Formats: sequence, C-alpha cells, structure tokens
Amino acid sequence: MIVLGLTGSIGMGKSTTAKMFAEAGVPVHDSDEAVHRLYAGKAAPLVEAAFPGTTKSGSVDRTKLAERVLGDAAALKRLEAIIHPLVRADADAFLAGNRAAGASLVVLDIPLLFETGGRDRVDKVVVVTASPEIQRARVLARPGMSEEKLASILARQVPDAEKRSQADFVIDTGQGFDAARAAVNAIVAELAGDKAARPD
Repeated sequence: MIVLGLTGSIGMGKSTTAKMFAEAGVPVHDSDEAVHRLYAGKAAPLVEAAFPGTTKSGSVDRTKLAERVLGDAAALKRLEAIIHPLVRADADAFLAGNRAAGASLVVLDIPLLFETGGRDRVDKVVVVTASPEIQRARVLARPGMSEEKLASILARQVPDAEKRSQADFVIDTGQGFDAARAAVNAIVAELAGDKAARPD
C-alpha cells in the first residue's frame, strides 16, 4: 500500500485537494477532521485538565482554546503534546484498516507534515501551493482572521518554497479546480501504475 502525504501551508487549498483525492476513490485521513472528532471526545478531558475552562458540555470550545494558546509558544507546545499523539494513533488505525482491506493507495492529509517530522510516515509527498497573493486573500476571507493571526500562523510553518523543494508532487491550486483535479487524477494514475509494476 502506498501512503501519500498531502500537505501545504494555510490557505493553499489542501482541504479542497483532499476532497478531490476522495472523489477519485482514494481513502483519505483528514487530520483536521480527526482533531474535531477528538475535541468532541477523548481529547476534551485532557485539554480541560491542561487549560481549565476551555471545554463546554464535554467538547472543546475552539474559540476559548484559541484565545489561550495563540501567540503563547509554551501553551501551544502543551496543546500539541496532547493532540499530536492522538491524531497519530487515529491515522495509524486508518492505515491498518485500509491495509487489511487491500487498499493500494491512501492519503494522509497532514497540515504540518514537515513541521512535525511526518515525512518518515509516508512514501510520497504532495504539496499544494498557490501564489502568496491568492493565499493571503483566501485566508483573510475566513471569519475571525486578521493580518496578525495570519503572520503568527505563517511564522510557525515551513516556507512554501521549502515545502515544494521537498515534494514528490506539487499541485498549484491557483490554476482553478479543473487543473487541480487533473493533477490529482494524474498522480493517482501514476501511483497506481507504480503499484502495478512492483512485485509484492
């Protein structure tokens, strides 16, 4: 089974690209979706213990949590120490399930793949990219986003150029949906061919 890591900086179109892989029939594990599930379940009491007052009715209140950790490097590290192992365990269960089901290709959608040392968990890496202008416009259009927040997020992410230099495949989402979908389908076809050409 080929494990394809999908990553990209904020606002580059990673979530949309992940959906395109799913539409092409590839099982996708979405780290952000896993965090949402964990915040509503097993992570909630751990987050509450570390950051009292950040949960409500057994779920993490993301707005309250963001107020506590954004701009505070030590608090962010504490949160990551709780969440990252849980997301990783969730992804491992996804991989084991798909391997048992005989899947030939799966995608791990990992926002901070390079930042968290995730390169060793995947066989190939796809980086989604777009021009800085498109990226900025997309991110600033999000509710609650500001120039300061964007600067703080980008400061913690490996620069786009560096990500692209380490990628096996690059998808430019600034070229529109059709071009991105064509790139996704080409990658799926190439990796399916790789798999067929390999002896078991």
